[in-house]
Amino acid sequence: MFETLKSAFTTKEVRVKILMTLFMLLVYRIGAYIPIPGLDVSFVQNNFTDNSFFQLMNAVNGQALSNGTIFALGILPFINAFIIMQLVTLIFPKLDAMSKEGEDGRRKLTQITRYVAIGLGIVQAIGIVASWSGSDAIIPLFLGLDGESNETALFFSQVFIVIMLVGGSTFVMWIGERITEYGIGNGTSLIIFVGILSTISSALFNGFSTLSAADDITAIVIQILGFVLIVIAIFFFIVFVDLAVRKVNVQYAKQVKGNKMYGGQSTHIPIKINASGVMPIIFASSFLMFPQMIISLFWAGSEAEVWFTQYLGMDSYLYPIIMALLILFFSYFYAQIQFDPEDVARNIQQYGGFIPGIRPGKPTVEHLKRINNRITFFGAIFLSVVMLIPTLLFKTLFTEIGMANAFSATGLLIVVSVALEFNKQLEAQLMMRHYKGFLK
Repeated sequence: MFETLKSAFTTKEVRVKILMTLFMLLVYRIGAYIPIPGLDVSFVQNNFTDNSFFQLMNAVNGQALSNGTIFALGILPFINAFIIMQLVTLIFPKLDAMSKEGEDGRRKLTQITRYVAIGLGIVQAIGIVASWSGSDAIIPLFLGLDGESNETALFFSQVFIVIMLVGGSTFVMWIGERITEYGIGNGTSLIIFVGILSTISSALFNGFSTLSAADDITAIVIQILGFVLIVIAIFFFIVFVDLAVRKVNVQYAKQVKGNKMYGGQSTHIPIKINASGVMPIIFASSFLMFPQMIISLFWAGSEAEVWFTQYLGMDSYLYPIIMALLILFFSYFYAQIQFDPEDVARNIQQYGGFIPGIRPGKPTVEHLKRINNRITFFGAIFLSVVMLIPTLLFKTLFTEIGMANAFSATGLLIVVSVALEFNKQLEAQLMMRHYKGFLK
């Protein structure tokens, strides 16, 4: 990794892309500290950090929501819009055909995704402002003729804050697209990556800040070191599984065409253990968090919110069980989208290949389907275990030092996946430059 970075900075074209990426990420982090005019930030920090939905947004956006900044919504509306478009594309044949039209079709889908993201941003911004309006968080920016605030002034302040939140989210979406186009790696993933890292850095800072007020400093230091060691161990485990593949051997028969002989080689089909990545956890979390978000934003303090928090909230006993079942379901659902055994078997047979010991045709399809189902089951168990560790282990051991919510299950997987993908993108850029130099 360090050798790759060293080689990257010695190559001018790659160095410019890296600096462009870092500059855009710096702009994003600066915006995450600019407060929204007309909002009492201290009130927001003291009264809304106990909401589980807000905690999830904070973990991804790098504390931008609890700080009441213009990037409070962050990239989440675009992520939700992207997930919705993936599901909708499978339902509507017209959108599915558009996705297969090449670059032009993908450009149209991206534009539709942007509009959906802005719509979701408006809905989320209105919900957040509605939850803030029932308190003293919003400071009227416009005063009446008598010099005192009135309902009209409060309404215009609410509209202004909604516009600022949606505008900030749209600007973050634009930053992500610029990184993808002119930088290195996927801009959306890198924005989430930076947000999660800033969250853990803030959690570590808060943990160390408890040392001055602690009666037993040694115990606090041991907890902090234990937290760091457990996070490193989880990272190693995720990397180990993320890079693991199941190789299905394929043998190609020899073919004589003219005076030349083709084929006769042996290769393999790599099937990743965790091919679906973090998507099943995102789908499952969204499925459970969406009703809680609606209830907490529009019917805060009602009996429905109390019941949902008690029986289906993040701190309930049923939450991990339901999440594990939903992860299992969405893992198989997403596996069917990514890997089609019939299509793979057809391609193998078309090019004169076969799996040793398996007859071509339907037996090959059944063999590939059986392998994919077993791998998907193991991947779903892996995701469930990773989801349970932050939920149970961190909250049990590290609540005293304020690190119970420093990492989420989604955050753990995203950090590792983005780091590995960024390294692959960097190596690909360097390889392309070396090939150009060889051709010259």
